[in-house]
Amino acid sequence: MVSTRNLATNVRSPAGNPVDRRSALGRGLAAAGVLLSADVHLVLYFDGFSGIKVIGPAFMANAIGGIVIGLAVLLWHHWLPLLAAVGFGVATLAAYYISATVGLFGVHETFGGNQVVLAEVAEWVAVAGAVLALAAERRKA
Repeated sequence: MVSTRNLATNVRSPAGNPVDRRSALGRGLAAAGVLLSADVHLVLYFDGFSGIKVIGPAFMANAIGGIVIGLAVLLWHHWLPLLAAVGFGVATLAAYYISATVGLFGVHETFGGNQVVLAEVAEWVAVAGAVLALAAERRKA
């Protein structure tokens, strides 16, 4: 029989330190969510949003910021990238919900569509994963 204590130490950080599985799972989910959201925003930027004043540059900033945050979550085992992932997810979701309800900088988005649903799910996954990792790492400390 394998103990949970042994399972928790089988995962290692880039520095070679043991990492709790919940933390590793949370970090993986957070990074995947942030990177997927960044990808969706980059695709939408090149599919026509680049020509929209304010929103176009915001989509490009979202894509670049998401790539940086996603990589930081995976490579820097500190609480700061996890907090950035939560902020990224919450801010992106808030901007989308504002755009879909009352409009944002002249853009009134709709609920639905493959890209919209994919980005929304990715942002919720990013937030949930980062919170899971933060809780696991705080508990371990």
